[in-house]
Amino acid sequence: MKIISRRKFLNNSSKASLAGTAIFAVNNSVTKQMKNIFIHHVYFWLKDSSSQTDMDKLVAGLTKLSKVKTIQQFHIGKPANTKRDVIDSSYAVSWMLIFDSEADQASYQTDPVHLTFIEDCSQLWSKVIVYDAVDAEK
Repeated sequence: MKIISRRKFLNNSSKASLAGTAIFAVNNSVTKQMKNIFIHHVYFWLKDSSSQTDMDKLVAGLTKLSKVKTIQQFHIGKPANTKRDVIDSSYAVSWMLIFDSEADQASYQTDPVHLTFIEDCSQLWSKVIVYDAVDAEK
């Protein structure tokens, strides 16, 4: 076994730590942009915006709906407490879905779980807006 001084050990550890940080930074920047996906973002306005019960029912319905097999990832949210002229925080709930493809999103539209969600929860909302997005670069 080779014995090294404490100073040399600390120096080598610092270099290894910096190298690990650099590798993480490179990997982190590479993974920030999502490519070749289909984003389906839905905004809901409740009929009774003051009803926590209605909000809870909608969130529970969306949670069940999120089990559709073609959904890769999802996020259920509410308006953030940010105030700028460009921000519309008039909605009650947002639901962002990530699909692998437009075909997977189309399949979701006719999935029995989706149709049941509409039947069970549509009486809760007064308005729904959907924004679909694909990669801007070809």
